[in-house]
Amino acid sequence: MKLFKKSLSHELISTAGAVFLVLIGIVIAQRAGYFVQLAAKGVLPNDAINTLLGFNMVKFLPMILSLSIFLAVLLTLTRWHRDSEMVVWFSAGLSIMQWIRPILTFALPVVAVITLLSLQVMPWAIQKGQDYRTQLKSRDELSSITPGVFKESSGGDRVYFIEGFDELGNVVKNIFVQTVQHQKTGVVVAAEGSRKKEANGDNFLVMEKGRRYEGTPNSAEVSTTEFDRYAVRIQTKEAAPEPYTRQAVSTQSLIKDNNPGNNAELQWRLAIPISALILVLLSIPLSFVDPRAGRSLNLIFALLIYIVYNNILSIFQAWVTQGRLNPMIGLWPVHIAFSLLAVYLFYRRNHLLPIIPASISNISRLWERTPSP
Repeated sequence: MKLFKKSLSHELISTAGAVFLVLIGIVIAQRAGYFVQLAAKGVLPNDAINTLLGFNMVKFLPMILSLSIFLAVLLTLTRWHRDSEMVVWFSAGLSIMQWIRPILTFALPVVAVITLLSLQVMPWAIQKGQDYRTQLKSRDELSSITPGVFKESSGGDRVYFIEGFDELGNVVKNIFVQTVQHQKTGVVVAAEGSRKKEANGDNFLVMEKGRRYEGTPNSAEVSTTEFDRYAVRIQTKEAAPEPYTRQAVSTQSLIKDNNPGNNAELQWRLAIPISALILVLLSIPLSFVDPRAGRSLNLIFALLIYIVYNNILSIFQAWVTQGRLNPMIGLWPVHIAFSLLAVYLFYRRNHLLPIIPASISNISRLWERTPSP
């Protein structure tokens, strides 16, 4: 018995770690690709990608952990069924109900971490991510320029192109600035420049040893001016802080401010660890492999239950937010329904699986009665 539990614990931890790393890799690749695409379009500065990616990972971490422990238990017990290790367990007179305790021993610490992340850390990360986006909107035009990409100013009267920055981002190289003033187009090029901030707070792009070309559209007349030092004022934007979304509000504030939207958000945060625990229990009977039905059917059915569970929770959350469902009822009918499903599956497996030891006993008796050649 102890050997089985020890082997189960080691395999659950290793499987959960592998599944967690795979899921983290998928989420990082998806979100990083999205942010890199925004940076390539000039919507997002390059230096903001890592910060926003970090906030996003914290936001998705509770759901990733919940799916990790669900798949870890499911895959581990499925392998035990497939390799007939569960037959040894049941032939020793042990039932499927006795799997609950070792599985909960593995899952409850992770569920506790999910609860902490869902109630405290996730809202903080979303709030900080929104604050950081507001700061990005308040940065000047030069800060939002991506090296090697043409960037139009917010007013549409300037176009910047900078080949590269130094390590600190203060010195720029190979600068191109096009301006439109008094119906004349001016182009300034310089090999090097730097940022400068005056005492009144104005920011300037100071270019050294370059040329300025100025001409009128649809005209062949172009004037050329060489300069040792030329300054262009960089426009700044004052972005007003936007109100926090409900996902960014702390759990304590949701409890104090009692309204349907806050109740729905609070119940959603509680639903993440509760659903993780129920799904782990569901994975025990769902791990049964029927050789006649195929080895992957139970995995497909389990993932379908996971998707349906989360989608129904989202629907009930929307109903609570819209006031169509009493907050006292909230998301609890969904949890109760899937808990009853877990009880039914345990009952069904517990009454079907004792047939296995009897079958083994009958086979052994037939083998003993078979005359040797």
